[in-house]
Amino acid sequence: MRCPFCQSDETKVLETRLVADGVQVRRRRECSACNERYLTRETVDLNLPRLIKRDGSHESFDENKLRYGLLKALEKRPINVTQIETSVHNIMHKLRTQSENEVSSNKIGEWVMTELKALDEVAYIRFASVYRQFQDIEAFRKEIDKLMK
Repeated sequence: MRCPFCQSDETKVLETRLVADGVQVRRRRECSACNERYLTRETVDLNLPRLIKRDGSHESFDENKLRYGLLKALEKRPINVTQIETSVHNIMHKLRTQSENEVSSNKIGEWVMTELKALDEVAYIRFASVYRQFQDIEAFRKEIDKLMK
């Protein structure tokens, strides 16, 4: 690991901790050349399946888009960041354990809706209205009726 301050290759690890429920390793390091201290975080770099969009196009999975969609649906709702990160982690775990090289965006959308339904019903309806492209109030009513059952 190169020092971000002086670019020296001579660094030593002072402390190592597991964070984010063991998914990430945090290391406190010190540069032997300039004595500056800094933190690094390490995660496993897995090849995630590619997404097949509704229009048939393909794109790489973007965890930030997933997080943004959840945050948008949960905006101004009483849900904390830890709960959101747990949902992101759950969806990422499902994605990593898929045996296919490609996954439809519809499948991921359903996983998001399952997570939102467990977190907050209002956020679930918000997301569903965009995801399922509700055209009128009747579509909202049907979804709310399903939720109430």
